Amino acid sequence: MQDIDAFLRLVVERADDPALLESTVRAARSRSELVAALPEEETRRHTRALVRGVLAALREGGEPGGEVLAAAERLGADRARQGVPVAALLDGFQAGRSHLVGLLIEQGRRLRVPADVLLDGVTRIDAINTALVHRMVHAHRIAELETARTTREGHVQTLRRLLHGEPPTVRPPLDPDAAYHCVVSDVSDPAVASRLEGALAAGGPALCGLVDGRLAALVTRLPELRDGPLMVAAPAERPAGIAPLYRLGRRALEAAAASGLTGLRPLTDLALVTVTAAEPELGRLLAARLLGGLDPADPFHRELAETALELLDHGGRIEPTAAALHVHGNTVKYRLRRFQELTGGNPAAPENAVAHAAHWWWALREWIARPP
Repeated sequence: MQDIDAFLRLVVERADDPALLESTVRAARSRSELVAALPEEETRRHTRALVRGVLAALREGGEPGGEVLAAAERLGADRARQGVPVAALLDGFQAGRSHLVGLLIEQGRRLRVPADVLLDGVTRIDAINTALVHRMVHAHRIAELETARTTREGHVQTLRRLLHGEPPTVRPPLDPDAAYHCVVSDVSDPAVASRLEGALAAGGPALCGLVDGRLAALVTRLPELRDGPLMVAAPAERPAGIAPLYRLGRRALEAAAASGLTGLRPLTDLALVTVTAAEPELGRLLAARLLGGLDPADPFHRELAETALELLDHGGRIEPTAAALHVHGNTVKYRLRRFQELTGGNPAAPENAVAHAAHWWWALREWIARPP
């Protein structure tokens, strides 16, 4: 009993020892660069509470009380909010624990406390430390998740306001003077969106989130995403000018989806399909004027229309058109003759080539899209 009392007297004597506190603080800071980067008083504040709590628990039978457990939770939560990873937190904590145990053993030997009593004391300290570590790690994880959620919610809110043309305060990771590509998609599944966010952010700072129920992003550099879900990327623009590009990107996305396109597509490549999709009635009028001789219910007539559209998409060249349709060049020529006989027009005629080809292209797409 006297031996145990001697060990407890040692604990009581050291509980408020300023030298013990300072040496434990130094030990914790020496083992973790991230902890050492914090203000020293910040480390001292937590260390003081934990050292007193551990020693008080030893005096009272080895069970940590509510005060020291609360101190452990505060330490874990504070470090998470300060951006200190749990591994760095534990490095500092265990360094302090080792230093405290070493001093108690040294002083116990000096006071001739038997080895088995010292071992029992160290075992009790370890049991207390284990309980504190569990509280710290749990609190760190909870605070980390809350911080990440709060940060992400703030980022998504900033993104939403930018895309909707509201005047947000542009904060990191965005730079108000930098230019960003506005990427819009039709992805609404959070799991798929999360995977795409990683790919979009691989090129540099990015702001991603679900806006209007679909994944949208502002990215500094566009990744190579030829496969996968359809996404539309606008040319780079400063945050203040993003909103019109978002609206245009949504329109282009809808038009591109109707065309069966996939992967990441530049907005400028979709200019024609976007503007023509915006005026379907005008497309129907063109189809009625130019393709009145074709019957949508006739499979051969639909084949002729598809051939004419491929011809326009391949610059009026026969061989590339035939390759795209997997037919002989003579078959393409025959179909084009029949097309001209039925419609009275030639989609690839050279006169007024740009407007002529655009009108035929629009009319053919509109006609082919009709149900038979």
